[in-house]
Amino acid sequence: MTLAERLAAARTRLGAAGISSQEAANDAELLARHALGWARARFISSLRDPVPAHLDPAYAQLIDRRAAREPASQIVGVREFWGLDFEVSPDVLTPRPETELVVQAALDLSKTLPPSDQTVIVDVGTGTGCIAIALATELPAARFIASDASLEALTIARRNAARNGVAERIAFLHTSIIPPENDVEMIVSNPPYIPQDARPSLPPEVRDHEPGVALFGGDDGLDFYRRLLARPDDLVDGGWLIVEVGYGQADAVRELVTKRRSLENRDHDWEGGKSYVDLQGIERVLTFRAVHQMDIIEDEEP
Repeated sequence: MTLAERLAAARTRLGAAGISSQEAANDAELLARHALGWARARFISSLRDPVPAHLDPAYAQLIDRRAAREPASQIVGVREFWGLDFEVSPDVLTPRPETELVVQAALDLSKTLPPSDQTVIVDVGTGTGCIAIALATELPAARFIASDASLEALTIARRNAARNGVAERIAFLHTSIIPPENDVEMIVSNPPYIPQDARPSLPPEVRDHEPGVALFGGDDGLDFYRRLLARPDDLVDGGWLIVEVGYGQADAVRELVTKRRSLENRDHDWEGGKSYVDLQGIERVLTFRAVHQMDIIEDEEP
């Protein structure tokens, strides 16, 4: 049997367990390379060769775990994000490709920030630390505050910051609310946004293996956005709030801003900015700028 044939058998096993064909193909290869300790180039060049003697039984055990719907990222303990490697575990949300749009939005909008001796960026609900750490590698003059309600998540985030060489520029804070740090230039967040009653419909990899505190945002999924949008005064005038949103949630989050702006006697509020869409054309990241209420009124006058 060749390595390619062994891989095909693993794909078939994963497909029979209810995993999509593309995901089964990706995971069968990932787990084989993990078992062998090979880089992808070596693995691809060896597909026509006989199955390496040391592949099984380790590979069979890994495929068994994946067929039981344990996430591949947790099996290997690492997930790539923004070209960097991040430790993952059941204590943190596995970084998703769409969350890279938060990083891209932050980089784009960092060019519009008010002048500052040192830009301060707060990552609320940091999880693995992937957003703050990716931004720290791209913005060497900035400093960061990364908060999370989970001590276990913060432990992993600290290790990931050290792993990627940016630990000295990120302060980690254990809190379930926005850190009490006023006048920051940017707040970024991938908050919990799944409605609580959607739990039964989630894939087993998510429902059974990722922390609920990072997934569920109350009855309608919008609780965390309400908390973030309640505090524009935390940002300097012209500072940015950048949030990831779930499928179909963009308009509902924008409506929270519209309702807030209809209230009177507010010194600061939000002005909507550019949104970012994923490869399927779905709005996944929204941006809001903190502005003086008087500035909003003047802008709206004919």
